[in-house]
Amino acid sequence: MSQSKLHPEYLRQKALQEALLARKNHKSDWYNGIYDRWDYPVLTREHIPLEWRFDLDPASNPYFMERLGVNAVFNAGAIELDGKFYLVARVEGNDRKSFFAVAESDSPVDGFRFWDKPVQLPDTCPEETNVYDMRLTKHEDGWIYGVFCSESKDKSNPALSAAVAAAGIVRTRDLKTWERLPNLVTLRSPQQRNVDLLPSVVNGKYAFYTRPMDDFIDTGSGGGVGFGLCEDITHPVIDEEIITSPRRYHTITEAKNGEGATPIKTEKGWLHIAHGVRNTAAGLRYVIYVFVTDLAEPWKVIAEPAGFLIAPRGWERIGDVSNVVFTNGAIARDNGELYIYYAASDTRLHVASTTVDRMLDFAFHTPADPLRGRDCVAQRCALIDRNRAFLASLK
Repeated sequence: MSQSKLHPEYLRQKALQEALLARKNHKSDWYNGIYDRWDYPVLTREHIPLEWRFDLDPASNPYFMERLGVNAVFNAGAIELDGKFYLVARVEGNDRKSFFAVAESDSPVDGFRFWDKPVQLPDTCPEETNVYDMRLTKHEDGWIYGVFCSESKDKSNPALSAAVAAAGIVRTRDLKTWERLPNLVTLRSPQQRNVDLLPSVVNGKYAFYTRPMDDFIDTGSGGGVGFGLCEDITHPVIDEEIITSPRRYHTITEAKNGEGATPIKTEKGWLHIAHGVRNTAAGLRYVIYVFVTDLAEPWKVIAEPAGFLIAPRGWERIGDVSNVVFTNGAIARDNGELYIYYAASDTRLHVASTTVDRMLDFAFHTPADPLRGRDCVAQRCALIDRNRAFLASLK
């Protein structure tokens, strides 16, 4: 196409976007010894191809206006295939509807470019209004599964904000062709979201981590992260859910908690990178935390260090839903590297890098929450005493 037929502003915006996509990321100076933060987000609304947002023809768009705007890019499932890195991101339009889009890079920390078009899921749920937050599982049965939130209007409640959340399931082999399976049914929980599929079968069955909820917003009687088994992934029904990581009073999981990235199999257990929510005077605060479950009995927690792993810091706290970090994607490489993709304030997608060994050290050697302030002080004083004794021994 002759550039003379393109709007001058398109050429300017295209050059700016290419510079953004070519920008190299760098580890920040922030330090805690557990993981590294990186300076720049890996995906933002500015990464969205211009042809997804603008009508490029000056005849029909003489002012080069956005016709289908994008508000945010966040909450991405993540997977490595054949040495390349893929993010299945949640893209939210200006109209509030979300959809999925695949971004690809040769690097886990920068250079992500979206494919030509967003993901077009099979339209098998006529009542479905919105989809978001896909977790990707490379399963031992040979499929790549995507488990996501399928949102519909609650027809039993006249309030316009009343909704029903279910766990939608798709599967693919190449992230291009998607087969839609029936939504997950949990007989004892009326609503579900933040559901993960374990990469391995358990007792010959497909294993899910769930988040039982009484309604769309409040967990109600839902006690935390659940675990359940189903016989047939093509007719997924869970009869019973066991609470794995429970909600607790005056902790980071008091209001609610749920799975994040698909659990990672390690020599010491299944590593979970989850999210916890508490109430504050300024509203809900979302953080990311860690726990480990037994390999053979993955409903049993064997390590759960106190407090959060990642909390919003600095400008991460600012966005559509402020004071929030959330993850539903991580990549554990064969060489031990671990990349955690986390969204900041429901607006943009960041990355934190570490290793599986570091995370296991954090999980198994960081003290658990003693649940009382007095005991937390005693715990900290014991650390201070050990450090003073160690420093004295060096003199």
